[in-house]
Amino acid sequence: MKRTLLQLATAAALFTTATACNSNDSVKQAQEQNEAKNDASTSDTEVGEVKKEAMDFDTEFMTKAASGGMLEVELGTAVAAKGMTPEGKQFASSMVADHTKANAELKELAAKKNITLPTALGDDHKKVYDDVTGKTGVKMDQEYLKEMVKDHEEDVKEFTEASVKASDPDIKAFATKQVPVLQHHLEMAQKMSAAVENRK
Repeated sequence: MKRTLLQLATAAALFTTATACNSNDSVKQAQEQNEAKNDASTSDTEVGEVKKEAMDFDTEFMTKAASGGMLEVELGTAVAAKGMTPEGKQFASSMVADHTKANAELKELAAKKNITLPTALGDDHKKVYDDVTGKTGVKMDQEYLKEMVKDHEEDVKEFTEASVKASDPDIKAFATKQVPVLQHHLEMAQKMSAAVENRK
């Protein structure tokens, strides 16, 4: 029975890895690999299923957070260099500094927990990056700050949820630590977006 379960887990892992290789979305690739590892490390019982669901929630949070953190740094770097407004450039520089630090903590935590993280922006975040950097002048700053409001609204929601629902105490602590930082970023983005909204 154990051998059969091991064979099934191995087959699932190989299938998932093959499927991931056919996907261009780095976040989906990482999460599929994590789910395969979660499958292999939990038993085929009701208790095992509950544990796997909890592990899948944790790893999905981590993979999405990693892509979001990369977006903040990559987009912030672009706007800090090419932005036309003091507000846009200031906010972008702050995002690069704060999220570089948070990304390093996330990577360290993922390594400790054997969680695979995406190596590039997920498709959704890549679209945001392309949309913002495809604009020029003040319009780029305006679009950037509008996107940062939306992005941080989602971040606050997702990190708050993880601070409550994450099953791993270290992941829960990481999410909890980031919530007030993200709330501050959201308030900054809202204020600066309003300041440049009608600027020519």
